[in-house]
Amino acid sequence: MNAADAARAAARVMARCDALAAISEAPDGLTRVYLSPEHLRANALTGEWMRAAGMRVWQDSVGNICGRYEASTPGAPALLLGSHLDTVRDAGRYDGMLGVLSAIEIVHALNASGTRLPHAIEIIGFADEEGTRFGITLLGSRGITGSWPESWLTHRDGNSITVEQAMSDVGFSAHNVQQAARKPDEIMAYLELHIEQGPSLEQEGLALGVVTAINGARRLNCRFLGEAGHAGTVPMAHRRDALAAAAEWMVFIEQATAAHGPQLVATVGALHCAPGAVNVIPGEVSLSLDVRGPDDDALATLLAELLTQGEAIAQRRGLNFNAEQYYQIAATRCDDTLQAALRRAVTGVQGRSLSLPSGAGHDAIAIAARWPVGMLFVRCAGGVSHHPDESVQESDVALAVQAYLQAVIEVAGAH
Repeated sequence: MNAADAARAAARVMARCDALAAISEAPDGLTRVYLSPEHLRANALTGEWMRAAGMRVWQDSVGNICGRYEASTPGAPALLLGSHLDTVRDAGRYDGMLGVLSAIEIVHALNASGTRLPHAIEIIGFADEEGTRFGITLLGSRGITGSWPESWLTHRDGNSITVEQAMSDVGFSAHNVQQAARKPDEIMAYLELHIEQGPSLEQEGLALGVVTAINGARRLNCRFLGEAGHAGTVPMAHRRDALAAAAEWMVFIEQATAAHGPQLVATVGALHCAPGAVNVIPGEVSLSLDVRGPDDDALATLLAELLTQGEAIAQRRGLNFNAEQYYQIAATRCDDTLQAALRRAVTGVQGRSLSLPSGAGHDAIAIAARWPVGMLFVRCAGGVSHHPDESVQESDVALAVQAYLQAVIEVAGAH
């Protein structure tokens, strides 16, 4: 693909991102959730673009929109491309959608040149990666891996509508969920293009980067329990101040995590202080801890250090400390062969390639349980995502389409 063709492809991608952004339940912002009328409208429009690019199109039993561009030998396994079409509330217009629409341009280019590869190309616009409506993530991608728990059908949205009822309301059947599952030999690998959702590429002055791994995560509810007391009558040396202990621990979390290197992050995002009165020493503090990194062993080492220090701070101050982990997801390593193909493609279009982890989750997490995955990141302004200010440069998208096409030809062209 030459620069002029790439520029035209990027212009189509940007215009189509705008068209999808107009399909929203909110008139003053972008919100599109699973099994909503807007979800089905977005699927229908994306399906039209897939057909125009030369694909056979269908909507599967969990609501993914799917297209197939046949191989030189019909029925050959497919290289899967795609991302998601759902959004968070008051979203940006590129998270997810950019990956689906760029993938359509790959097929458009192959079809326009009359090129058929040894492997088919399939594109999926996944139905629900964000989990905005039901609080369950990766519904679409776990649909094609056949790993939907039956309990998901009873999850309710904010209006007490279950997943099963929502499916029925739009003409799907909960009894057919497993029909979306693909056989292992039907797909050879998965490549996903996505905005970075972070500042690393921008700081390096690069349009594109190659993902090494998707961060694993641990989330915990933690508590310091001390003793409430009168703010005016309890001497400083006699206090068992839970908030002071929590504050000391939070500073340690920040410093210790930074000392472990730039790929590990830790966040205290929620804090509740009791009794919460201006003239009472805090007797109890509850706080959240979110720890993430691309390597599970390093993540476990950091978390153990943080919890040990929490215990030490509490003991020194005469308090109790406890922590309960309520969420865990393993780090997802991207396939080495796919990384290498993407690095060659990225180097070819921008001179060098940067390898970096993903701090956010993606459909590739679910797909990696069954097939090799690779990810290509595109620079976004200020690293801003999940926000209306989310922005990408059209020239970056042009480079991304060129690199994506080169990688697809290398991977799907292998016998």
